[in-house]
Formats: sequence, structure tokens, C-alpha cells
Amino acid sequence: MKLRTLISILLLSLLPVTSHAADITGIPKIREGDQLQIGNTRIRLGGIDAPSVDQLCLNTKGERWTCGAAARDELIKRFGAKIWTCHTRAVADRRGRTVARCEADGEDIQKWLVSNGWALALTRISRDYETDEKAAREAKAGMWQGAFIAPWDWRIRNKKTAVLGAVTPPENARAVLLASASGPVAPSPDCTIKGNVNRAGECIYHQPTSRWYAKIEMKISKGTRWFCSVEEAEAAGCRETRR
Repeated sequence: MKLRTLISILLLSLLPVTSHAADITGIPKIREGDQLQIGNTRIRLGGIDAPSVDQLCLNTKGERWTCGAAARDELIKRFGAKIWTCHTRAVADRRGRTVARCEADGEDIQKWLVSNGWALALTRISRDYETDEKAAREAKAGMWQGAFIAPWDWRIRNKKTAVLGAVTPPENARAVLLASASGPVAPSPDCTIKGNVNRAGECIYHQPTSRWYAKIEMKISKGTRWFCSVEEAEAAGCRETRR
């Protein structure tokens, strides 16, 4: 064996062994409460599960609200403009996303989401945020203020899906919670205002009398969602169509 090769082997043996990939740092593009992108890397926040953007919940009055969109929007409001550092795992999830634990200004992003009721602890993967979930439940924070379905149950929802939360849900709760805020059919006869995103990235809402109302396809892939009132649409940052 040549001396140069022997030296190389010895140097490599001195390097620390690690199962973690390199950290990813940058300002994120937040897609959902637990999904984001930094540069070209799609990231899934590990150890928690947040509601999908088209998931519905019920508030303290038994009224539906778009808790999935709220979870995303609150995360953007709190951390969206900050530089994140994501400590990644070596293995990606089944959808090819990098699984990571992220922080901004020294604050654990996952811990903030769970403790504020915008995500649940994914205890089958990690028990790190179990205490934070208990605190959110007792404080009736975020989704815990009313009634909802666990994000993992919502994705495979059926009539046996358990309803969680701090209030006794009304009789029609299950039907409302199983509906999608972005599905092709309005989740309620009272929620028929359509919201979509235009080419400039603006959220626009269309009432049934709008010229373009019938032409808008309600698909989550297109960034659409249903609203129950003009006030709700405008609170979500949307403006009324000009035509």
C-alpha cells in the first residue's frame, strides 16, 4: 500500500461519524403548518403533525373555520420573515421531503406550533412535544378551543374518525369536520364564496354573483378555498374581484 493512500485512510478514520445531513439555513417559503421550502429543499417538520391547509375545525360556537390555513398563516406571521436553521435527518420521508427540526432566533419551531395549538405531537415518532400538547389542550389554544379531527385522521377520514377538542361538538360536527375547505363542493350552504390566487399571487374572493364565479375550479392544488362571509375572506387577506 502506498504511503499517500495509507495517510488518507488514517485521516478519514479520525473524522467524526454522523448520521445527520448538513444543516439548511435560509428564509422559508411556508406551504403548510408543517411543510416549507428553503432554496430547492422541501422540508417536513419532524415530530409533529399540523392540519392541512384545507382542513376545517369548529370554534367555541360550533361554527366552522379554516384551521389548516390559520396554522399556516400564524406560522408565517410569527416566523415567515426570519432566517431558519433546520437540522436535518439523513433519511427523507416517503414523499421525498427532508425531515428536520427547525429553529429561528433560538426558538424551536415545532415546540411553538404545538404549544400554541397549531399542531399535534406525533408521539408514534417522537414524544418530545407531548408536554407542549397537554399545555395547549388545557389552555384551549388554537385548534383546542373548539372541536377538530387529528391531522393524521383527517387525511384518511371516515365516519368513525374521532372528534377532539374542548367543547361538546354539535350533532352535525362530524359532517362539517369531514368536509374540505378546498374541495369541489362547498362544505356548507352558507359557505359559497370562492377564494383563489391570481397570477400575481394575490388572494381574490368571488361571490356567487361574480362574473367569473362559475369558471373557478375549486382544487387545493390551485390554492382555492371556500369562505362563509366577506369578512372571513378579507380577514384571510383576500380582496374582492374587480370584475
